[in-house]
Amino acid sequence: MDISVTLSQHLKEKPQDESQLGFGHYFTDHMFLMNYEEGKGWFNPRIVPYGNFEMDPASMVLHYGQAIFEGTKCYRRADGELQLFRPEQNLARMTRSAQRMCMPALDEVTALEGLKKLVEIEKDWVPHQDGTSLYIRPTMISMDVHLGVHASRTYLFFIILSPVGSYYKDGLKPVGIYVEDEYVRAVRGGTGFTKCAGNYAASILAGDIAEKKGYSQVLWLDGVEQKYVEEVGSMNMMFVYGDTIVTPALNGSILPGITRNSILTLASQLGYKTEEKKLAIADIFEDIKTGKCTEAFGCGTACVISPVGELCWKDEKLTICNGQIGPVSQKLYDTLVGIQYGRLEDKNQWTMRV
Repeated sequence: MDISVTLSQHLKEKPQDESQLGFGHYFTDHMFLMNYEEGKGWFNPRIVPYGNFEMDPASMVLHYGQAIFEGTKCYRRADGELQLFRPEQNLARMTRSAQRMCMPALDEVTALEGLKKLVEIEKDWVPHQDGTSLYIRPTMISMDVHLGVHASRTYLFFIILSPVGSYYKDGLKPVGIYVEDEYVRAVRGGTGFTKCAGNYAASILAGDIAEKKGYSQVLWLDGVEQKYVEEVGSMNMMFVYGDTIVTPALNGSILPGITRNSILTLASQLGYKTEEKKLAIADIFEDIKTGKCTEAFGCGTACVISPVGELCWKDEKLTICNGQIGPVSQKLYDTLVGIQYGRLEDKNQWTMRV
């Protein structure tokens, strides 16, 4: 489909201090939109000035939660050129999320073309400082004006962009993780493997409790027995046993992270062994105490890798790797970030120039 472009006549003033960008505070001048109607399919792909949507109070997304999203980034290389990292994988995962949420499969070809064209128009918004990037948020929501629990017949897909600062502006420092053993986020057969808005809404209370206890993230356990490690609020979780990297197996309630997949692939190429299996939190704690588990880290789009310095479960606190980032975590971080910013060779053909 042809993508129409309407440029804004009132450009925003871009943030001057890139060290103060933070995450998700600023948004670029334009956005990509595309509509869906049952029997017609996807239509009217367009880039328009960033602005508010007009929505009826009875729009179904506001009542029944048919909303999914993705997150990826555009990076500025040392030579000034821009590149995306595996965006086609994000759009493919969005289609899988849509199928579970009884939403239409995304027109991934048009969506990717729209994403690339939008980034090209907004290229001056991609920050320059090391560690910064342009965050990309594709989203799909139901738009029927009707009260009744069933799938909508109309949908809106949109992409917005946000320049973001370095996740580690003060250096790659380990974080504290609180293991949640009262509330659950997802169960097998549910929506845990999707990036639907409801999954994140369900995590907010536990996240608030963890923050009040002084922890930056929640580690979720399985929703049935509450004994097996699943994932952190916005990251997949990995543990290092010497030269082996172990992560929970995908079971239908864990998000199949693109960074997770990238880390496992790179780890094998770097000579590490990898395992995907059920991991009991009690065994993890015992292995940390005995020194079998030498490192732990989360991984996701925002942070790439977030080393864990402390775990808290049932009021027991354990320090991991002396509260420092371990050599395996550091190696994987340096390698993946090097590829994303064009400093290292992309042997897997993951990057896409804009």
